[in-house]
Amino acid sequence: MPRLFLALCLCLTGLIPLSARALLTAEEAPQAPAFTHTAESEWINSAPLTLSELRGQVLLLDFWTFACWNCYRSFPWLNDLENRLHNEGLRIIGVHTPEFDHERVRANIEKKIHEFGLQHPVMMDNDFSYWNAMDNRYWPAFYLIDKQGRIRARYAGETHKGDRRAQKIESDLKVLLSEPAQP
Repeated sequence: MPRLFLALCLCLTGLIPLSARALLTAEEAPQAPAFTHTAESEWINSAPLTLSELRGQVLLLDFWTFACWNCYRSFPWLNDLENRLHNEGLRIIGVHTPEFDHERVRANIEKKIHEFGLQHPVMMDNDFSYWNAMDNRYWPAFYLIDKQGRIRARYAGETHKGDRRAQKIESDLKVLLSEPAQP
């Protein structure tokens, strides 16, 4: 039991990856569940989006909450990644899932989005419906969705430009971006 606890602690601090597996193949990857929020009031920086309209693009879903320091510290890398790979077909979608009541207030979320310079769409997941649909358990968590809407990889934990996790995510993204839009 102590080894399991140590592994979990190392995983959560980012010293070892949550998913040590390689990128899932298209055949073994499950379809991503549809976004659970469709009202204008539940999206920031965008009209409501659907996964079907995003087909043909590679998505990085970022589960975060604004009181999470590990999330804050990952934003510089995420913004840089978006700037570098957007023209290659990468779309970043934030999923703001609150831990505390004050994090459910749209104005508070908008203030933090502005403060951290987030330009990508953000879905407000106040009821944890998308968190649960994705079977997520961590802030921050990053999911890679391929051009056909399949979940090909997931990562958890604070990520910085150039660190091991960022290198792995970016390597996996390049594989997904190079795949044809239609198999």
